[in-house]
Amino acid sequence: MKNKERRPKSTPLDPPLSGGKQKLDSLSSEMRLKGQEGASHDKGRSGGVGCSANIAGLPGNDMKVAFLPYDKNLTALSRKNRKNPTKAEWKMWNEVLRMRQFSNSKFLRQKPLAGYIVDFFSSELRLVIEIDGSSHADVIEYDAARTQMLNALGLTVVRYSNEEVLQNIEGVVADLLDKITQGAAHNDR
Repeated sequence: MKNKERRPKSTPLDPPLSGGKQKLDSLSSEMRLKGQEGASHDKGRSGGVGCSANIAGLPGNDMKVAFLPYDKNLTALSRKNRKNPTKAEWKMWNEVLRMRQFSNSKFLRQKPLAGYIVDFFSSELRLVIEIDGSSHADVIEYDAARTQMLNALGLTVVRYSNEEVLQNIEGVVADLLDKITQGAAHNDR
């Protein structure tokens, strides 16, 4: 009996769920037209918007950094936090920030930045959103130091309480839009 050569199964060029090569080609041509070939807002790859910041407030760091620093030891904890969100975080994520619902900007949740884990982060907007529960009432100094460090990285930090998110999500969205438009107007000067 002859041995049949087994050929590995090949995957189609255009998998149905990913958009395939055709979608990637159209995105690449759009980026070339905009002069952003290879740009990525998502992971800080070269050519992307990223979050280059001058960290003048840090000891010995009067330099420009291409990417925001983070503690790699916090990634497991941030993953755990993503799996167990508070009710307010869940509501903010699902009703406002998820899938570019808010200002067509990508947000990440439970993102390690510097030595902290922030609730929500947008690299495009250079924005950190924190949802503070009752436990934050005891750590006002810690939150102030954390905000100062994130501001030194060129990020804007916006804080809302659990109650604001759970009971007045429309007011939170309106306030957030107001803060973003104020920030954009300030950056245009």
